[in-house]
Amino acid sequence: MRTQMFQPFTYEPIRFIGPDGEPLMDFSLEDLGLTVEDLKQMYYYMVLTRRFDDKGLILTRSGKALFYVEAKGQEAAQVASAWAFDKEDWIIPAHREHGVYMVRGYPLEEMFAQLMGRALDPNKGRQMPAHWGKRELKILTISSPVGNQIPQAVGIGMAINYRKTKEVVGVYFGDGAVSQGDFHVGLNFAVVFNTPVVFMCQNNHWAISVPRYKQTAELPIAHRAKGYGIEGFYVDGNDPLAVYAVTKYAVEKARSGGGPTLIEFLTYRYGAHSTADDPKRYRNEEEVEVWKKVWDPLKRTRLFMERNGWWNEMAEELLWKRVEEELNRAIEIAEKSPIPGPETTFEDVFSYMPDFLKDEMEELLEEWRERERLGLVKKH
Repeated sequence: MRTQMFQPFTYEPIRFIGPDGEPLMDFSLEDLGLTVEDLKQMYYYMVLTRRFDDKGLILTRSGKALFYVEAKGQEAAQVASAWAFDKEDWIIPAHREHGVYMVRGYPLEEMFAQLMGRALDPNKGRQMPAHWGKRELKILTISSPVGNQIPQAVGIGMAINYRKTKEVVGVYFGDGAVSQGDFHVGLNFAVVFNTPVVFMCQNNHWAISVPRYKQTAELPIAHRAKGYGIEGFYVDGNDPLAVYAVTKYAVEKARSGGGPTLIEFLTYRYGAHSTADDPKRYRNEEEVEVWKKVWDPLKRTRLFMERNGWWNEMAEELLWKRVEEELNRAIEIAEKSPIPGPETTFEDVFSYMPDFLKDEMEELLEEWRERERLGLVKKH
């Protein structure tokens, strides 16, 4: 499929559908290993990711969460790439892979609980908001430093080789991370040890306030793979079909012992870097509107399905209603979850709690109960 439909090291992004959902080459979903139901499900997760963003911002602005990172505009790059991995595979996220979590099956109520620091959060509120992670889904918890997840992913890939299992590692990072030493160290070790890692750069044009042309003189970023002797693919990250096809190829290659691949998803971040950022101070909002109007991933996917008779206005309306109900229900569940008690500060540090830590915990709890009695803290 690769030799017929896409090649590495192109200077134009690999693209299957245009701005109005029109096919740009002769292909069928079956050629890509997809079904109509697959595409509909991918579109559902893309819509879910977008509305999740809206809810996350509302929770932040209403004071129920302290911080949020938007994924709006990057839904196809996340959902379609995640669709290419198996449940047994490892996912190492960066900062805005919300759609990836949803495809993997991360419960929405737990995602909201994490934002609000509730006990339902697997990390019990001990990580800053929008830093999800879940052992059962083989998703590593996000770390704030840029790019440090890349060597971690390669380390997991090395362990997979030692154990002789068939898992694959998918690691996500932004265009800003390619300026970090972790990127180069990670790719070098991945090649030397032939690790089953798919490196996925979501190039959303902005590393906080730094535009991509100030990040690197080599464009596309995918061409950096040449220096490490591996394939690099430059993909339209707002085209879910192109994203899936290239990622699936890289995953299958890694699983069969073919080693790592670097993929650059060209996309765009509609919103701020985070709720602590004001993008109007450093970028032209007219540029944002062009991306929304011409290259929006939801619009392109919907129009492609409509062209083929797989989607209509009623289906669209029902989907958005379903998503709204699911998200509201998840928020309600998360809000009913209690705030983690002070004892959780001491839990999960050791496989069993040593005596000195138990003593410290009891000392804190005794002081906490006294503060509750005096009305200085809320009871849990």
